[in-house]
Amino acid sequence: MNSAGRFAPSPSGELHVGNLRTAILAWLFARSTGRTFLLRVEDLDRARSGAEAGQLGDLQAVGVTWDGDVVRQTARGPLYAGAISRLEAAGLTYECFCTRREIQEAPSAPHAPQGAYPGTCRNLDTAELEFKRSTRPAAIRLRADTAEYTVRDLLHGEFTGVVDDFVLRRNDGVTAYNLAVVVDDAEQGIDQVVRGDDLLPSTPRQAYLASLLGIPSPEYAHVPLVVNSDGARLAKRDGAVTLRDLADAGSPPAAVRDRLLESLGLPAGPLGNALAAFAPDALPREPWVWGGP
Repeated sequence: MNSAGRFAPSPSGELHVGNLRTAILAWLFARSTGRTFLLRVEDLDRARSGAEAGQLGDLQAVGVTWDGDVVRQTARGPLYAGAISRLEAAGLTYECFCTRREIQEAPSAPHAPQGAYPGTCRNLDTAELEFKRSTRPAAIRLRADTAEYTVRDLLHGEFTGVVDDFVLRRNDGVTAYNLAVVVDDAEQGIDQVVRGDDLLPSTPRQAYLASLLGIPSPEYAHVPLVVNSDGARLAKRDGAVTLRDLADAGSPPAAVRDRLLESLGLPAGPLGNALAAFAPDALPREPWVWGGP
C-alpha cells in the first residue's frame, strides 16, 4: 500500500481559516514527500446537514485536492468492531458503567493526572458486573498497562503524554475517536498525520493503542493553531472566519489562500507555488493571530 497523508474534518459546521490553514499544511507535507493525499470525513459523532458538501467545496476553493474517493467513518463500523474484538480477545478491555459526573466526582488514583479515568470499573466482580449491567449500558474501555507513552513529532520532538483506560466504544454504541482514528489511518495506509497541535496531548493514547494492535505509528506533525486576539483557538463566534463570511466581506477564496500562505512564510498563488518553497523546518512554531477580514 502506498504511503499517504490526510485531512480529516468533522462535518459539524463550516471550516474556518484555522481548519483551512491546517488542511493546506497537511497537503503540503504529503505532496512534498511524494505521498498520496486522502480525505476522510469523521462523521461518527456530529454531522450537520450540508456541512460535508460545504467543507469539500471550501477545500477545493483554496486549492486542496485529494486522491481517490472521500471516506466516511459511518461506513466503517465493521473495521472498528473487529479491532475491539481483537483487544477483547487479548483481555485488554473491560465494561465501564460510569457517567461523566461520576468520573468527575471520583477521587483520582495517587499521582494520576487530572482527567485520567480513575479505574472505577476496572476490577468489578461477577456480581457487581451483573448488577451494573441491569442499570445502564456499558462503554468499553481499554485496559492499559502503562500510565504514559512517548511519541516523536516532527515539530515538537519527543512528547510524553498520559495514557489511561480510555473509552474505545461509548455506551451508546458509537466508536470513540481514539480507536477510530487509529484503525482508519492504518487501513488507509496513512503514515503521516498532520493536524492541529491541540491534538498532541491525545496522540500518546493513539500511538499506544496502535502498538497493542500491531500497527506502526505514523509520522506526526502537530502544527500551530490560528487564534483570536485573546489567544484562544479560533471559532465561528470570532466573526468573519469562514470562506463564505470572508467573501461577503470582500475577500475571495484566492485572497484568503494567499493570506494563509503568507502566514506560513510561503509564496502566494496556486498551492504549487508554495509546494516548491515548502520546508517543514522553516515553518512558524507559534500560533498565528487572526486579525479579521
